[in-house]
Amino acid sequence: MPPVPAESSRRESAGPPTRAEGPAVPWLERLQAGIDRLLVADVFLVLAGALWFGLGVGLHLRGSEATLQAFQRLWPLLFQPAIGLLMAAALLSGGLGWWRRRGLR
Repeated sequence: MPPVPAESSRRESAGPPTRAEGPAVPWLERLQAGIDRLLVADVFLVLAGALWFGLGVGLHLRGSEATLQAFQRLWPLLFQPAIGLLMAAALLSGGLGWWRRRGLR
């Protein structure tokens, strides 16, 4: 009976693994994973903005205007687009999830 080659030599002789051997990830799942990561980062940005706004209102009641004024300057440039992106990405993520459940890949 001939000797059986070691496991490492069998893998090396077979050549590099092809893409078909690895787990196949459809484009829809990759897209949804990217949207989910974007949503997580955007949620933290919106939460930080809400905390900043609350702090600004609290300091405004004590007579300090700087924090609230800084928030108001950034509102149209940073926080409105972040909230809009959060809503759009949530709708798109929900739509892709519905599409996947229906089996329309």
